Amino acid sequence: MEEKDTIKNTDTETGSKEQGETDKKDEYEKICYICRRPESKAGAMITVPGGLCVCRDCMQKTFDSVMNGGLDFSQIANMPYLNLNLNNLNQNTPRVEIPKKQQIKKKKAESQAPAFELKDIPAPHKIRGKLDEYVIGQEQAKKVISVAVYNHYKRVFTKGQTEESQEEDVQIEKSNILLIGPTGSGKTYMVKTLAKLLDVPLAIADATALTEAGYIGDDIESVVSKLLAAADNDVEKAERGIIFIDEIDKIAKKKNTNARDVSGESVQQELLKLLEGSRVEVPVGSNQKNALTPMATVNTDNILFICGGAFPDLEDIIRERLRKKTSMGFQAELKDRYQDDPDILRYVTNADLRTFGMIPEFLGRLPIVVTFQSLTKDMMVEILRRPRNAILKQYIKLLALDEVKLVFEEEALDWVAEEALKRETGARALRAIIEEFMLDIMYEVPKDPGIGTVVITRGYLDKSGGPRIEMRG
Repeated sequence: MEEKDTIKNTDTETGSKEQGETDKKDEYEKICYICRRPESKAGAMITVPGGLCVCRDCMQKTFDSVMNGGLDFSQIANMPYLNLNLNNLNQNTPRVEIPKKQQIKKKKAESQAPAFELKDIPAPHKIRGKLDEYVIGQEQAKKVISVAVYNHYKRVFTKGQTEESQEEDVQIEKSNILLIGPTGSGKTYMVKTLAKLLDVPLAIADATALTEAGYIGDDIESVVSKLLAAADNDVEKAERGIIFIDEIDKIAKKKNTNARDVSGESVQQELLKLLEGSRVEVPVGSNQKNALTPMATVNTDNILFICGGAFPDLEDIIRERLRKKTSMGFQAELKDRYQDDPDILRYVTNADLRTFGMIPEFLGRLPIVVTFQSLTKDMMVEILRRPRNAILKQYIKLLALDEVKLVFEEEALDWVAEEALKRETGARALRAIIEEFMLDIMYEVPKDPGIGTVVITRGYLDKSGGPRIEMRG
């Protein structure tokens, strides 16, 4: 009796496992082996021996070519995945499996609850509060970005409601964002924090790798392909994501050149259709288009594009323009008024960016311009200790695992901030400095189990002394 129950339970478990695998396979679309179109575009598929799927169009073309031109049966042995031996259909025929990263998820049925609702969008003050936990300073930038993102996703929701009701209503235009600020001021970090807060897919692309179609480098559509990969090949989810194109200043128009500008102005022109909103055919699971890669259609109309760049020497262009306004007299502005202004970027205009090398059509599709301030000494000290994942908190936690307390003196933090400003690489210099001086401590402390507290002093950092060590008890 027990043996029968055991056999019965085993069969039940096997059946449940097979059912689970079947449900998992049903989650992805079938892809035609010949034209590489998914089931949603090509229609119902015909499954042939070997696990291959062929759409009806390709099957009809194959029959037509056989009837018109005949088939050379002597070449069947050279066709790797074709098995026409009907006597072997019941044997273990090798199956052709599509890599998981190239599988396309099926769209959810319309009867299910909508995946995106208005209540899911955080209010601007909540977005700003979350950004404050991770990003120090840049108050105006955080405020502008919070409002822009909130309005963008309200537009996405409103557009979805309008399409369902088929009613003509006021249509909200798309507002992409341009971030301008010195290196290490927190542009990329803020976008990453934003995507984490909104729980939407994020793709970060580098504009320096983009070239005009037909030349060596990444195509423009590769940035959308990265977003699709970040959304687990779910097209509907990807169409609500964020694409951050970094180093956008590197595709400015090259001055005084007679050669074809394949990685400058032409890239700006090709990006216009993505920023404006269009349907793009992108390869799934690969950056390269070829005959063996399935293609998916992504609508970029609801994708939020954020472009960021350091724009070196833009300050000089702004100062040059502002100096032209100076004149002589009692109420005239002095020529050196803007010479040492650390926040000169806040005066930037579209004319300055056009002088830098950005074309007007490109700037017109980035209506929201956000400038980041250069980091000061006080901001550097706050970055060291206040954010949720500050570098000091990371080292304190690392030594706490060895039951050792780590303390940084205020003067030591001031020295680190001063040294970071000299390196002129923004907040990135802070980690480099801390890593350099914590190396010996992280190496020596685990040797002595009697150490209870390590105090980092300014003397240790400027090499005029050493850290203060306190033993247990």
